[in-house]
Amino acid sequence: MLSYSELVRGIVIIINDQPYQIVEAQNTFKGRGHSYLQMKLKNLVNGAVIAKTAQPRDSFEEAEIEKQEAVFVYQNRGKYVFTEKNNPSKRFELEEELIGDVGKFLKAGEEVTTVVFKDKIINIIVPIKVNLKVTEVPPGIKGDRAQSGNKSVTVETGIKINVPLFINEGDIIEINTESGEYVRRANE
Repeated sequence: MLSYSELVRGIVIIINDQPYQIVEAQNTFKGRGHSYLQMKLKNLVNGAVIAKTAQPRDSFEEAEIEKQEAVFVYQNRGKYVFTEKNNPSKRFELEEELIGDVGKFLKAGEEVTTVVFKDKIINIIVPIKVNLKVTEVPPGIKGDRAQSGNKSVTVETGIKINVPLFINEGDIIEINTESGEYVRRANE
């Protein structure tokens, strides 16, 4: 059990049989010597962020979270198929609802980290930046290179990304998976 003083950013605790990671923790003092801890907690199963207050007398159970490396193989009919990194014969599937928006950045062979809680994979962590090939670019307009601005292109996973005008079909671009935004051209 974790005491009030051990609740710091990054610790994972259990609330209602769900693992929550402490995103923010701030001590606040009330009048007459009362203190409490204001926390922002992120649910590691569904990604929801909640606010919670802890008193000095409160204690929380620490969640035992494991992380394992895996490789994305393919996606079909709402299921994402992965293999263990060191054992490609061991495959497992995760539902599209569990993967969420990060699934649109996954391409075959992409390495991810699985989050395991109570011997069950509850989520995946994709790299913060991924390189994807531009497959479709709208036709250019005469003189548009002289102007600054953006255009929407399609990358190999099928999503559309806003990029600068100088990006062409076949270019490899780096994308931030947290914001879904273009970072830079990463031709290899």
